[in-house]
Amino acid sequence: MKAFTSSLFRTSDSLSLFAAPSSSSFSSRTQISFPQRLFLCRAEIDGSVSLVNVPANLLVAEKEEAKAVLHMYLTSQGMNRLNAARKMKKLDLFIDHLLLRLHTVYKTRYLVGRELTTPEIRDALIPYLDELLEEHGDDFVEVLEYFPIPLVKDKSEETEQKVSSNDIENSTTRVSSIEPTTNTKKLTASRASNIGEPNLPPHVVYLEELGMERDVIKEVIRKFPAFAYYSLEGKIKPVVEFLLDLGIAKSDIPVIISKRPQLCGISLTENLIPTMAFLEDLGVDKKKWAKVIYRFPALLTYSRSKLQSTVDYFYELGLSSQDVGKVLTRYPSIISYSVEEKLRPTAQYFDSIGVNPAVLMSRCPQAFGLSIETSLKPVTEFFLQKGYHIADFALMASRYGALYTFSVEDNLLPKWEYFLTMEYPKSELVKFPQYFGYSLEERIKPRYEIVKESAVRLLLNQVLSLSDEDFYKLLKRKVKKKNACA
Repeated sequence: MKAFTSSLFRTSDSLSLFAAPSSSSFSSRTQISFPQRLFLCRAEIDGSVSLVNVPANLLVAEKEEAKAVLHMYLTSQGMNRLNAARKMKKLDLFIDHLLLRLHTVYKTRYLVGRELTTPEIRDALIPYLDELLEEHGDDFVEVLEYFPIPLVKDKSEETEQKVSSNDIENSTTRVSSIEPTTNTKKLTASRASNIGEPNLPPHVVYLEELGMERDVIKEVIRKFPAFAYYSLEGKIKPVVEFLLDLGIAKSDIPVIISKRPQLCGISLTENLIPTMAFLEDLGVDKKKWAKVIYRFPALLTYSRSKLQSTVDYFYELGLSSQDVGKVLTRYPSIISYSVEEKLRPTAQYFDSIGVNPAVLMSRCPQAFGLSIETSLKPVTEFFLQKGYHIADFALMASRYGALYTFSVEDNLLPKWEYFLTMEYPKSELVKFPQYFGYSLEERIKPRYEIVKESAVRLLLNQVLSLSDEDFYKLLKRKVKKKNACA
């Protein structure tokens, strides 16, 4: 745990949070003082920040996005999503503070009436949270929870002592015009309930015209409340029209928005288009943007640093620039995986059993999204139990990484049992592990029965991988040759 030293309490770089106590009631408390920069976004009389003229709907939307950023940050530091959601309920004061900080950082944007985009909010808050984490170390979460009250360090009766409301008023200024802690849920609920009324909000009418079901719109707002406050003309419509221009079908727009409503909070000229250009430089096929965005619209909402760090790891694995481009195009959701918590441990597992992680990544990147314990190990153990050496299985997995995406009980086992009746040596599966990718009832059994009736022998690859036309041509030649030799 990062130690708090006397330097944290210097009068020159911190603000007093409380009036001098009249008794020794706080004598055993260890106070965490907050540096002045923590309070730069207070509303001051000198007019440095004014929220009076900011529309209430924008304040609510920005607060929801600030909450989303903070929740994401807590999970990125190792807190699971459920605990992070519970902790967020205790951080209203700090979230208000983050909102005020936004209005200081982007003061000029508000002066010209410009809405903040999702990346702008994220870019302003994440570096600030990084600074607080670096300063307070293991006490980071407690600092946020007790904001702006000094953290109680000693476990005594005084730990339960409540600070009076007068002390809190003296310690900091909450801007009453925002009222996010009491009204945010009511306002959001009101927006969602209004969807069922005759006079629908214009963005709801627009989305319904695109084919988006009203229940889906309600669900989007429930999961991402800020969407209810997005401007139709300023945010939603420009993004939708841009997606249509890329070649995305109108019928796919509702799916994309429901998957990632934050996409509509991104500025086209300042964020979305530059991010696409950045990804194209990394190898994403510009001709396939429609498919890429439909598969994983969240790709365009990640920060440049996140995108670059994942790509850097691909190079570290040994992928070529061409392979990187193919991976990002074919399986863009790979970007959502943490390098240290997901990609690297999975690559280390593959390496430990003799499978080249770079080869597997280029051929089957989705294998890196599977759980090592519940998906990868059971598949490996299944083939080892069937008598294959680890080197043979490593060859099978390298040739056909999709093996790891199949269920042992529902796919591998029934196809294995049928394979044992096909009179092929087990080595045939080492040569052609793609066998497990074909339908047992619609491909494997019908084709093999035809081969048996013809009384000829074909390689497993020839039985399954050829088109119907080529399969029957080959079968005819084999039968003709057999008859000629008879």
